[in-house]
Amino acid sequence: MAGHSQFKNIMHRKGAQDKKRASLFAKLGRELTVAARAGGADIEGNPRLRAAIASARAANMPKDNLNRAINRGAGGDADAIYEEILYEGYGKGGVAIIIETLTENRNRTASEIRAAFSRHGGSLAESGAVTFLFEHVGEILFALDAADSEEIFEAAIEIGATDVRSDEGGHALTCPPNELHAIAGKLESLFGEPHSTKLVWQPLATIAVDEGAAESLFKLIDALDDSDDVQTISANYEIAADILKQLTA
Repeated sequence: MAGHSQFKNIMHRKGAQDKKRASLFAKLGRELTVAARAGGADIEGNPRLRAAIASARAANMPKDNLNRAINRGAGGDADAIYEEILYEGYGKGGVAIIIETLTENRNRTASEIRAAFSRHGGSLAESGAVTFLFEHVGEILFALDAADSEEIFEAAIEIGATDVRSDEGGHALTCPPNELHAIAGKLESLFGEPHSTKLVWQPLATIAVDEGAAESLFKLIDALDDSDDVQTISANYEIAADILKQLTA
C-alpha cells in the first residue's frame, strides 16, 4: 500500500478516537470560516464553502458549530483572520512531508511544527524543497454505496477526472486542481453529495520504510496532527502491510 492511502487509514483511526473529535472540529471550523470569509455564506456561489460543509457533515460536526464557524467568516469577525501557510520537511527514512496550516499566529504554528520534527527525528526544509516530489490535484471521495465502480468510473472520466480508484473504503477520484469544484458539482448531480472534496498533495513516487522508521514517522505525524493549526499532512512513504497492521492496531 502506498503512503497516501496509508495516511488516510491512520487518520481514520485517529479520527475515531473521542479525544480527537474536538481537534477535528476545530480544524473543520477554521476551513469553514476561511471559506466563508473568502467567498461569502452562499454555498451556491462558494464551492470552497460547499466542500467544507460536506467534510464537516461527513465528520458529524454539530450543526451549531458549523453555522457558528460560517457566521464568523461571513460576518467579518476580526478574530477570524487566518493565514494559509505551507511547511515542508523530512521524516525518518527520508520521507518527504507537506503540512498545510491555517493560523492566526504564525509564530506559534512554526514553533509547534519545529518542535514536532525535532522530537521525532525529522527536519524542516526550505520552501520548494519537498513540493516538487508531489503533484497538487483535486480529490473527490464517494462512499462505496454511492454507485458501482464501473458506473462511477465511466461517469468520472467522461466529466474530466484523471483517475478513479475503488476499494472497500469507497471511490477516490482525482482531477486537475482548477477543475475540482466544477467536476465535483457534476458528479454530485449524478451520485449525491461527495464524502469530501479537496485539494491534496499526491506523491509522484513513494519511499519504502522499515518498522523502526515507520514508528518514528507515525509519531511525527501524530504530533503534527495534534496542532489545531494543522489542516492536512501529506507524505510519500510506503510501508509493508504487515508492518502497517502492527503499528496501527
